[in-house]
Amino acid sequence: MVEIPEHLRKRAEEARAKAEAAKGGSVAETAKETEAVTDAPSDTPSPGNSGDEKIPAHLLDRAVPASKQPSTNDPSINPPVQTGPQAGEGPDGHNQRLLTVVKAGSIQDVKTTPTDKVHVWPHLLIAEFLAALAITLFTTLFSIVVNAPLLELADFNRTPNPSKAPWYFLGLQELLTMFHPMVAGVTIPGMGIFLLIMAPFIDRNPSNKPEHRKFAISLMTVHMMFWAVLVMIGSFFRGPGFNFVFPWEGGLFFEL
Repeated sequence: MVEIPEHLRKRAEEARAKAEAAKGGSVAETAKETEAVTDAPSDTPSPGNSGDEKIPAHLLDRAVPASKQPSTNDPSINPPVQTGPQAGEGPDGHNQRLLTVVKAGSIQDVKTTPTDKVHVWPHLLIAEFLAALAITLFTTLFSIVVNAPLLELADFNRTPNPSKAPWYFLGLQELLTMFHPMVAGVTIPGMGIFLLIMAPFIDRNPSNKPEHRKFAISLMTVHMMFWAVLVMIGSFFRGPGFNFVFPWEGGLFFEL
């Protein structure tokens, strides 16, 4: 059995004694009032009439409905009721609700930030699959329409002049005509690849808008233009002996 603390027991006893004392006092007052009523003469007015009333007048007034009470000029009892277009208007004549005034951010707790990311499945993979089907169809139709025969068998006794690499290596072959093989084959391509690898770490702007990614777009544009110019020179402006020629004068020495 849980023991009740001594201070709580004393408080309970004091509260009980006060309640009994108050109850005894109310019983005594009730008895006195009863004796006074029985001893009063017959012409004593009843409660509610003019004379010595047992119930105060303000308590009797409270029992009367507000619609039946007489109107008074006291604004604290009967406040003036506004009618017409100005009723219910706020400051400066605006009658707006509270939620239309308070900003949404102050009453809403946004836990997640909306992003422009797309789920890999099914959105991204379906788009890539449709793109692959379109490219495959285009390649098939192109190979049916355009004839692309193989060249004759290679003759090691007769080297073709000019001897050119495939078009995607012609930029590197063009660099070999200008620089040392170590510089043209290792240093310059290595620096370009290293800059492309470091571009995401240098430009850390998360935006995907072109105006916010000037460094990355400029670096990729310079890289593509530099390599495209070298490929075009090696394809259309190099003739026998890999010498520089104008295609409209010496002819076109390029095969797919």
